[in-house]
Amino acid sequence: MQLSGAFAHTFGNYRLADTTAQPDNSHACPGRGGFSVQSPTVFDLDAYLARIGLSGRPGFAEVHRAHATAIPFENLDPHRGVPVSLAIDDLERKLVRDRRGGYCFEQNLLLATALQALGVEVDLMLARVRVGGVVRPASHLLVRAFADGDAWHVDAGFGLGTLLEPIPFGPGGEYEQSGWRFRVVQDGPEYVLQAASESGWADQYGFVPERVAPVDIEVQNWFTSTHPRSPFVTGLIASRYRDDGTLVALSDWDGLALTEATAAESTVTPVQRGAIPELLAERFGLNGFALGADGRLIATGHP
Repeated sequence: MQLSGAFAHTFGNYRLADTTAQPDNSHACPGRGGFSVQSPTVFDLDAYLARIGLSGRPGFAEVHRAHATAIPFENLDPHRGVPVSLAIDDLERKLVRDRRGGYCFEQNLLLATALQALGVEVDLMLARVRVGGVVRPASHLLVRAFADGDAWHVDAGFGLGTLLEPIPFGPGGEYEQSGWRFRVVQDGPEYVLQAASESGWADQYGFVPERVAPVDIEVQNWFTSTHPRSPFVTGLIASRYRDDGTLVALSDWDGLALTEATAAESTVTPVQRGAIPELLAERFGLNGFALGADGRLIATGHP
C-alpha cells in the first residue's frame, strides 16, 4: 500500500502514518484522512484470518464479528506488571501466533491493520468510558472505517460488551446484534455509544468524532497499562463472545466472579482466586498462567 502524508509516528516497530490526501468526497466525513499501518515485516493477513476462523478475502463486517468471537479481551499483561507493546509485530505474535487476547488498543489496532490489508480505509479515535458516571481519561480506542461508500463504527475491544458487528457511524437508529441492542446519540460535541439494559439505555463511552494523533494513542496506552491506579493494572478481566452472542466474562472489578450473559438474562457465579488459571484456560483459551505467592498471575511459559 502506497502511503502519503508528511507526518508519521512510530511505536517501536509499529508505525502509524497520518495521511493527508483527501478523496473527492471527504467533505462528507469531516476529519477523514486515515491512518496507515506500517511494519518492518509484511502483515500476515492469512495467519490473522486463520486465527479468527476465516480464509480468502471476507467482507469487513464478517471480519469484525469473527474477531469479536475468536480473540478474547484480556488484561493479563498489565495485571502482572508487563507494559503493553503496540508494535504490530508484537500484536501479531501475541494475539495471532500465541493465541492470546488483549485490551482495546491491541484489539482494535490489530483489527484496523487487517482491515487496511483488505483495502478498507480507517481512522483511529479515542473515547472516554462513561460507565459508572465517573469522568475518565480518553483511554478507549475505536475505529472509523470507510467501506461500501459509507462510514462505519468499528470496535472489537470494549471488554464488557463490545460490538459484534460494525454499525453505521454517527447518531442514528437502533442496531440489534444477537439480541444485544446498540445505538449512538449526540451529547454536545461528542457521539455516545449506548447499550440497552433492563433499566433503559446506558452510556458506554463518548468521543469527539475526529481522528487522533498516534502519539495520543501511545500515551494513553502507556498510562492504561502501567499507571499504578489503572484498573487494568490493579484488576483482572477476561471476556469473550461465544458464536451465538453469549458474553462470558471473568473479572474482579466488583468481586471475583464469572458472568455468562445474553441480552435477556445473566448468571453470576462467585469464584475463588485459585480457580483463575483453570478458568482462563477452559473458558477463554488463555493457557500458560498460574498464581504467584502474592495471588497475582504469573506466566508459566508459552501456551
